[in-house]
Amino acid sequence: MRVDVFTIFPELITGYTEQSILGRAATAGLLDVRAHDLRDHTTDTHRTVDDAPFGGGAGMVMKPEPIFAAVRAAEPPRPLFYVSPSGRLLDQEYAAELAALEGFSLLCGRYEGVDERVRTELIDGEISIGDYVLAGGELAALVIIEAAARLVPGVLGNAASPEDESFSGGLLEYPHYTRPAEFEGLAVPSVLRSGDHGAVEQWRLAQSLARTLQHRPDLIVARGGLTEAEVRLLERFDLSPSTGGSTLDQP
Repeated sequence: MRVDVFTIFPELITGYTEQSILGRAATAGLLDVRAHDLRDHTTDTHRTVDDAPFGGGAGMVMKPEPIFAAVRAAEPPRPLFYVSPSGRLLDQEYAAELAALEGFSLLCGRYEGVDERVRTELIDGEISIGDYVLAGGELAALVIIEAAARLVPGVLGNAASPEDESFSGGLLEYPHYTRPAEFEGLAVPSVLRSGDHGAVEQWRLAQSLARTLQHRPDLIVARGGLTEAEVRLLERFDLSPSTGGSTLDQP
């Protein structure tokens, strides 16, 4: 998957995407992130990318000329998204849609944003990572890239990893444990050490349901509520909301 990023701080993009999971994916030929410096497409000695807004007001606005020139020179993969609070909110489902593409591109704004002609004539859509304001779009672009790239087959190594994560199936992820089996008097639930894969799967589903009910009940509502089988499963593990069960309860 190829992702092109248009920014005035390309080193912020490459400095992150060349590391860890994304860096390994690039080395393996699974991910190709290209950061384009908008200042390379300015025409004045000061490499100016912004100017005062028509009509007055606080702040500066990113000029259309370097943005159009940079995109035309790069011929990036489409769609080209502007990272903006006005965009579609990124969630796991949307990340999976992006991961299914051969590539896409991101435009990072700064200051008060970009000239409106960029939005109406150049970009194909907008993406938001939440209802808050950042100094620029670079951090949001990195969030979008990682959320999508880790769902590309082969990037995580274990094909099952994305399927078990939070928001897969509309639930938060179940608790995880590793060695030692007992630490400072706290023991790993016995079901996880039983070798009974069916029981482990049921326990994990019950924990996911309970954790989602406790921390993100809106996700349960979005799923249409609990099924009768899920209610029985929670009761089996003493995790129904009425019992006040904890995530360490045993069947």
